Amino acid sequence: MGAAQAYALRLGFRVRDESLIQQALVHSSWLHEHPDEARGHNERLEHLGDAVVNLAISQALYERHPDDDEGDLSARRAAIVSAPGLARLATRIDLGDVLLLGEGESQRDGRRRPTLLASSFEALAGALYLDVGFEPVRAWLVELASPELDAEATVGALKSPKSRLQEHTQRTIGERPIYRLVTVEGTVLGAGEGPSRRIAETAAAAQAMDNLRSLETPEPAGTSEAAEAANATGTRGA
Repeated sequence: MGAAQAYALRLGFRVRDESLIQQALVHSSWLHEHPDEARGHNERLEHLGDAVVNLAISQALYERHPDDDEGDLSARRAAIVSAPGLARLATRIDLGDVLLLGEGESQRDGRRRPTLLASSFEALAGALYLDVGFEPVRAWLVELASPELDAEATVGALKSPKSRLQEHTQRTIGERPIYRLVTVEGTVLGAGEGPSRRIAETAAAAQAMDNLRSLETPEPAGTSEAAEAANATGTRGA
């Protein structure tokens, strides 16, 4: 039994085409370094898996939250299928441990990077769908994501800090936040650091929202970001 087939068995699947599962575990960085050792990387499977995951999660939320409107269901789904949300699911099945990554990607801690884990999780879902069909994969996804699917948290709490900051600035000044260095009357509203721009912006947005709550008349004004860090607030023009 090959490693990919053994991993699928750990997840509860008896697959027919082990090469599909193997491909789902191949990152493009590994294929670049070993071009003759795999039939392809997992990006095409990721495209398919994205649709599979979204449908399975959407159906489960529709059934489990009958009182939610379309906006509420969309917010709940977004919290689960976002990069951090899917990375959480990937961690539950130790997906990072079995991925084939190039040397550089591995040294950059790619096995724990949320975006890489999320895309690989989608690729795995796509491969399993092609091999065993939608229903078994749907049932597996629903069981794996049960804690998030059953959560009774308010919709506002499910939204990311960036989403909450955007809603706040659009509601108060009619503008979206721009992430770059900014001040509001000499005060930086939020700053964040991280291994990627997205993570830095999210951290900056979370801090900005905390600070906005403490201001009597929040009036965010411009923002800027560096490659690894970001300061955030809303803008009223350039």
